[in-house]
Amino acid sequence: MPARIYQPAKTATSSGRAKTRWWVVEFEPRNRPEAERLVGWVGSPDTEQQVLLRFSSREAAIQYCRRRGIAFELEEPHVRAIRPKSYAANFLRRV
Repeated sequence: MPARIYQPAKTATSSGRAKTRWWVVEFEPRNRPEAERLVGWVGSPDTEQQVLLRFSSREAAIQYCRRRGIAFELEEPHVRAIRPKSYAANFLRRV
């Protein structure tokens, strides 16, 4: 079963980056979720898609997959461009 190794992005509603330092191994779903006829809940017999493994480094996540014989796809994180800002720039005269 293929897995995906990635570093999650920060959520749009938060300004902090606390949960973005981990590397995550997430398994791809095997089965398509289907609605149950009686209750109408959506579910799947595949329980591995509920598993989310966190690692402190990319190398640790790769080693885990290789030791277990799990095929994986590595997604590199986007580099955040930090532009320096100055409060004084708000009051500069623009002509």
